[in-house]
Amino acid sequence: MPTRVDGATGSRKRKTPKEAGVPSSKRRAVADNQPEDDAMDEILKLEEQISESRKYYNNIATLISMLNADEPGQEPNLLVAVSLCRVFSRLIAGGNLNDSKRAAENEKIIVAWLKERCQEYQKALVSIMRNADTSSQVTALTLCMRLINERVTHIPSADSEVWSSGLFKGVFEAVVEARDGQVLQSEFVEKFVQPYEDVRYYTFVQVSEYAATERTSETLEILISLLSHCDSAPSTDHKFEAFYIKSSSTNKRLTSVNSHRKRAQDAWLAVLNNNLSQSQRKSLLRIMAHTIEPWFSRPELLMDFLTDSYNVGGATSLLALSGLFYLIREKNLDYPQFYTKLYSLLDSDLLHSKHRSRFFRLMNTFLLSTHLPATLVASFIKRLSRLALNAPPPAIVAIVPFIYNLFRHHPICTFMLHRVIRDQNFQKELEKEGMDDPFDPNEPDPTRTDAIESSLWEIETLQSHYHPNVAAIARVISEQFTKQQYNLEDFLDYTYQGMLQAELGSGEKPLKRIPVVEYQIPKRIFTDRGLEEDGGLDTAPGSFMRALWDFS
Repeated sequence: MPTRVDGATGSRKRKTPKEAGVPSSKRRAVADNQPEDDAMDEILKLEEQISESRKYYNNIATLISMLNADEPGQEPNLLVAVSLCRVFSRLIAGGNLNDSKRAAENEKIIVAWLKERCQEYQKALVSIMRNADTSSQVTALTLCMRLINERVTHIPSADSEVWSSGLFKGVFEAVVEARDGQVLQSEFVEKFVQPYEDVRYYTFVQVSEYAATERTSETLEILISLLSHCDSAPSTDHKFEAFYIKSSSTNKRLTSVNSHRKRAQDAWLAVLNNNLSQSQRKSLLRIMAHTIEPWFSRPELLMDFLTDSYNVGGATSLLALSGLFYLIREKNLDYPQFYTKLYSLLDSDLLHSKHRSRFFRLMNTFLLSTHLPATLVASFIKRLSRLALNAPPPAIVAIVPFIYNLFRHHPICTFMLHRVIRDQNFQKELEKEGMDDPFDPNEPDPTRTDAIESSLWEIETLQSHYHPNVAAIARVISEQFTKQQYNLEDFLDYTYQGMLQAELGSGEKPLKRIPVVEYQIPKRIFTDRGLEEDGGLDTAPGSFMRALWDFS
């Protein structure tokens, strides 16, 4: 019986994946990964050769050519970018990029050549940050910041150049101007600006320089966002400890509170003086008190911006009030027409504005002073009363307690509530013919409106308001003033939704009387026969109510 004869081991042929029983899908995956593995092996080989000997420095130029940073339609090779970062980090740490006066001429040539290649690599990374996809942008940012760390750490003389006019300047401009750079900007803020105080300091420097020239609204929006995330101004006893570069802890500028405040102040001023849109001006005014002013060692520098905003009118003026009043009270800002401008802001739009509550809080502070003339306070009271006639119920609910408090703080104005007419003939004439209201609503000067000679007939009119809550609170003015004052915070945030929920409650409140919708419910509405059967209703064929619909 014939038997199988085994051949020699050395003569065996290696089986292909197909002969070995490997599935076709896995064979395709192996084939696809093979070029990537080969490319990675080539990159690592070039990198290792550079670290082994100077004679392989030309590999740096080869790797840069493989980066594809400026090739249109091609994704940058991030493996090459990371490899080059390691290469230059080792060269910088080894002192191969340091200039030395005592070095030989050929050494100087090599150093100059390496510097040129490093600059070329840095420009490639910045280009990737500007134009590549999101993942590549974030990777390029990380590599750039690592190079900054290496250069400043091992070449102390390059500190000022790197931060002010070198790589960091390019990084900052690329972050601001990057295509679809929202993720890149968030990464820059969250990973570098917020955690590290030296990066934040030099970011302020770059913003002030960048915003010194006129920029577009989109660019300014990015700058405002960057600065807004730096909302924690250091206190006078703050100790600077979180530095991206360890050597920064010995820099006196970076460990000085005044220096940080000065740089932030310059950055904000550059943005505020730029080509701001109306919406950007409003957003800046909203964060003025909590985010911007704390950085200013000289808040009076905000005077021009706030006064210009206050003179715009409308919601912009309302938002500028708090910052302007702070300068008046704390920094003795002279604004002689402040109350005249404040009076002009009282219009019908104010009572429908979403900033209404904020305005009433501020106006309550402005009018509490007992040194204000009664004629001025009376004008505000009368103006508010007149506006209340056409105001929404949530606004009226705040106006009446506000007026009540003003009467308590300025008792001389209570003459507007009740006047005794001693002349009987004039009394009879008044009852017969009435009289004109002496208040002049068109007078812009609140001290010359003659409001003190008028009365609050508007509030009495509101006592018949359709909304029971409004009518009830309006009656407070006609009753004896037994309450010291109202807490305005209980009334300022009223809304239609809140008033409706308060009226409906939880649904368990029983109705004292079922509301009547019809005094007589008809059997039919749209036919003559039905109307005739009901009797007592409009049975005329040409009834106006039925003529409103045509069902033919």
